[in-house]
Amino acid sequence: MGWKTLDDMDLRGKRVLVRVDINVPVENGRVTDDTRITRIAPTVHDIIARGGKPLLMAHFGRPKGKVVPDMSLQQVLPALRAALGLTVAFVETLENAEHPGDDARNADVILLENIRFHPGEEANDSAFATRLAALGDIYCNDAFSAAHRAHASTEAVARLMPACAGRLMEAELSALEAALSKPERPVGAVVGGAKVSTKIALLENLVSRLDTLIIGGGMANTFLGALGADLGGSLREEDFYQTARDILAQADKAGCRVILPVDGLVAREFAAGAAHEVVQLGSKTRLDADQLVLDAGPASIEGIETAFDGLKTLIWNGPLGAFEIAPFDKATVAAAKIAAAQTRDRTLISVAGGGDTVAALNKAGVAGDFTYISTAGGAFLEWMEGKVLPGVAALEGRSL
Repeated sequence: MGWKTLDDMDLRGKRVLVRVDINVPVENGRVTDDTRITRIAPTVHDIIARGGKPLLMAHFGRPKGKVVPDMSLQQVLPALRAALGLTVAFVETLENAEHPGDDARNADVILLENIRFHPGEEANDSAFATRLAALGDIYCNDAFSAAHRAHASTEAVARLMPACAGRLMEAELSALEAALSKPERPVGAVVGGAKVSTKIALLENLVSRLDTLIIGGGMANTFLGALGADLGGSLREEDFYQTARDILAQADKAGCRVILPVDGLVAREFAAGAAHEVVQLGSKTRLDADQLVLDAGPASIEGIETAFDGLKTLIWNGPLGAFEIAPFDKATVAAAKIAAAQTRDRTLISVAGGGDTVAALNKAGVAGDFTYISTAGGAFLEWMEGKVLPGVAALEGRSL
């Protein structure tokens, strides 16, 4: 790892410019999910304990370089203060940050207004980054979820001052390194979701690194269709049949075993509690035009359990079926509980990420049992695709 952590920095008497991600859901002026806020608390408390003063930079929404009152970070201030248990001063302009008043000087933490109100942020403008760098003595990036953006607060400023990863960023990078860069083998992955088209780069990168790849969800229908199955009205992407065949060929060449569903729950309507039957799936499957494969079946779940038993490391991205509605959540929930049990038994290192993935694991009640769950979304996927993330490259001193 070529990046430094807070342990490598002398923070005594230093102003620490911290990039965080507190872009949380807000309804009627109230934060409805403070997960991202609570996850930055260890970094903030550690900086203060080591004698530093945190100045937090963050974005909220997509104001596109303009001041949009509805996207002010002031609305997350109560939740931030509650999560940190500290005094937090809100600074509306960079001018006020450059010349802080008594409230800001005396507060434990300073929160700058939405960094994306400035056009120089998303433009990764060097002059704007220089102005930001002047606000602190040390830069700390604790926003892995924004590390795939080459913005002034995530990339340019990190190259202008001593830089390190915060505790959340450190945990995220360490988990991903352990899962993909230097995993305990055998290593496998569950990749699900609706479409192959959105995860081509991910699949192409993984098959060269994995021992086992389990494909589920709507994208499994595309792979089955590419092998000759007619899955009726099921979600699939016929334009990507050749892509699916190419990925299977790449996996075979790399020695990666690909596991597809061998049976599925088939219904004639997409609705909670819909009447359904278990149908065997394979290259010769022929379904009626109104039949829908909405989940993997019991034999497929048994196959997944057998595959998990042989793994030391598991990466999970995407559900195995229409997990939002019963009974088509069975495969996702069952597989999640199997992985969680093996993680609790310390026989498996499990790393998961992606919005639907987190929701599915929460629904299964096992999110707390996985080794690590990333809330980073796009950054998690781009890392898994093997891309260089600008925010990480900057911490490592690497060029883009």
